[in-house]
Amino acid sequence: MESWKRTMWILWFGVLLCSASYTMSVPFLPLFLFELGVSEKDVNWWAGVVHSSAFFVGAIMAPLWGSVADKYGRKKMVLRAGFSLALIYALIGFVHTPWELVVVRLLHGFVGGFVPASMAIVSSVAPKEKMGWSLGMMQAGTMSGGILGPVIGGLLAEWFGMRMSFVAAGTLIFAATSAVLFTVREGRPAEPSKRSSVRADLANVFRQKALLSMLLLLVAFQMTYNMIQPLLTLHIADLQGSVEDAALTSGFVFALIGIAGIVASPFWGRTGERLGYPKVLTVCFAGSAVAIASQFFITELWLFTLIQFCFGLFMAGIVPSVNTLMVRSTPDDFRGRSFGLTASANQSGSMIGPLLGGGLGAFLSFQWIFVTAGLLYAALGAIVWFSSGKGGREDAVPMKIERRSM
Repeated sequence: MESWKRTMWILWFGVLLCSASYTMSVPFLPLFLFELGVSEKDVNWWAGVVHSSAFFVGAIMAPLWGSVADKYGRKKMVLRAGFSLALIYALIGFVHTPWELVVVRLLHGFVGGFVPASMAIVSSVAPKEKMGWSLGMMQAGTMSGGILGPVIGGLLAEWFGMRMSFVAAGTLIFAATSAVLFTVREGRPAEPSKRSSVRADLANVFRQKALLSMLLLLVAFQMTYNMIQPLLTLHIADLQGSVEDAALTSGFVFALIGIAGIVASPFWGRTGERLGYPKVLTVCFAGSAVAIASQFFITELWLFTLIQFCFGLFMAGIVPSVNTLMVRSTPDDFRGRSFGLTASANQSGSMIGPLLGGGLGAFLSFQWIFVTAGLLYAALGAIVWFSSGKGGREDAVPMKIERRSM
């Protein structure tokens, strides 16, 4: 096996376990809040705060960790993030109040960065002609973890209680990080004279309108996605008529979204290489809009699950397409910072989304929140379509990085 493929598959396994550790714990936090004494009338607000807290800190830290990765090595950032997250997930199992949970989630946001650093390593070793495919496979790895995590977490929650699922999540990420420690090899980082400061990196972003537009697109996508995500377990409980067994049912629903991602991610990667990634983005946003908005009419759990699967098919093409466009526009010694900036954009949207969804949930039904999200996805698809010349030409989105020495 070629060395770059070997590295990619090891990191694919790593992001799979990292994603599994996340999805076997974090999606169930709204139900865990009941165990911490939160009332039903306050749970939407607390769910938004708990989800957003980690993303708030993560959005600030991601560019810094990306810069550190380019300076000291991306593998070191994978190890730093992985071993820290193992401890953080385990700590969630020992909190007793909602505010303690918020504090641990803030720490979660501070130490994160396992997946962006892994993506940066893969993007630096994969051949240019295989970039879309390799990043698509990495996305499929995260989706695979998205299958395992909810099912394992739901089963553990039902059999041993939710606290045990948090400890198990810490164990998984510890195993993934240990595998990277002993098996992944990385070349030396770039010379200091070729690196820029974090402030210079941000200045470059604001000078490059195309690059800034990609980052804003990620913010808007994650905001829309996370408007709904923290509320899904509560909505599933409503559809089945009881909170009892809601964790297990939610686990299987989230797993189906992950299965859809595994099926679709390589397809979108190949399609993007052949037809252009703006076209893929347009189709994926349009399909996501239809799938999400249609849930306004859904009152049966089985049909809701089917629509979520369809949503997963389209959602799987969005982030890898943006990542590929970003990677193709940046030099190798900027890859860590590039993925740090994309991670910051993802975290910013993920911070705003739960607060917006929780606020809307206080005044609107779940069904109207789905409609709102669908309209936002449709608007994003239209923006990509018109900004890329109505044909999704990849060369219509030129992105360059102006580098300045520290």
